[in-house]
Amino acid sequence: MASRRDGLLLSGAFVTFAISAALMHSYSVFLVAFLEEFRWSRAETSLAFSVSQLVGGASAPFVGALVDRLGPRRLVLLGGSVLALGLLGSGHAGALWQIVVLYGVLMTLGANCLGLVVFVPVLSRRFVSRRGMAISIVQSANGFARAVSAPLAQLLISAVGWRHAYLAQAALMGALVWPLAALFRRDEPPAPAAPPSASSSSERAAFASPARRDWTLAEAVATPHFWLLLTVYLCTGLGSFLVSLHQLAFAVDAGFDKLYAASVLGMGSFLAVGGTIVTGTVSDYIGRELSAILAYAVSIIGVICALFITGPQHAWLLWLHACFFGLTWGARGPTITAKTADLFPGRHLGTILGVITVGTGIGSASGAWAAGWIFDVFGSYRIAFLASIASYLVGCVAFWALRRPPRR
Repeated sequence: MASRRDGLLLSGAFVTFAISAALMHSYSVFLVAFLEEFRWSRAETSLAFSVSQLVGGASAPFVGALVDRLGPRRLVLLGGSVLALGLLGSGHAGALWQIVVLYGVLMTLGANCLGLVVFVPVLSRRFVSRRGMAISIVQSANGFARAVSAPLAQLLISAVGWRHAYLAQAALMGALVWPLAALFRRDEPPAPAAPPSASSSSERAAFASPARRDWTLAEAVATPHFWLLLTVYLCTGLGSFLVSLHQLAFAVDAGFDKLYAASVLGMGSFLAVGGTIVTGTVSDYIGRELSAILAYAVSIIGVICALFITGPQHAWLLWLHACFFGLTWGARGPTITAKTADLFPGRHLGTILGVITVGTGIGSASGAWAAGWIFDVFGSYRIAFLASIASYLVGCVAFWALRRPPRR
């Protein structure tokens, strides 16, 4: 019976996160539609996404504290309703500030209540010895969402226009709120605290630590590991969003057809489903650090491929870029999240994880806006792509420094 409940919990978390992530990731397609209709600059059009990342990071501690108190069921009800309202309003937007408020604030707050910060605490309790695998399965929903969101959103916009596309998404989210919430129990009790036999060096070190029980936020902040994790989150978000938000716009600028480019990038993103699960599962056996560094290396290869694309004749490079960059999109997420759970276990994990996630918000917001600003100033994304590689390298160094567990 317990295994059945665990399977339902894992499936519910995957489906819920996939739907909310798909709705949020479709902004990269709407960005191209906004450029065509409103003639905003790249930096202006990126502003709503940057605000979204900042709000996502800033609200993560609050969401983490809420899930520690209320549980995932109530958070899904609240978040799904807010997300549907934001989508509904976006269909009637006519000014930049409205997009910033609706997408950057309202939709982001809703999506945050349907994201990893909500599901990781309960998953880390239920799947102690397979923590990396469980988190990676849910995190892989992010790659699946990116894979389907770009081509589907582009088809929808081409068929009915971007306004009606937003209204259709609002209707979908509104219809799914209650069924998604029903996938979670009203009260999710914690699993027994006894540590299993750990498979990886990271888990063995974490479970062997005398400070294993109930880290508080204040205790975590006092360790260098907290700040290293914050740096890893920041550099990963920065490196990823210096590229990802503008991928479709970059391909269209290079001369590729919009639907073709969206399909190629979507296919590449679909690889993240397998890449994320493999990376997270492997981290249970070879350690979180090596698994994350391998994922960084694959992403860097993908960015290098993009640096050499100059026109439609380089379609094969677009495919390589989409595959390598897409394969490890989000793949570091479960490894970083599992590492956080390894280092700071206890009933305050949601709060600790929420505060550390602020780094992702800052990095992602900075990367998304900076890439648009770089294009406006230099007429090219080349400098943004080089900065992405540098950010990933810094993330590798910071993650490697997390090898030993913290002490109080």
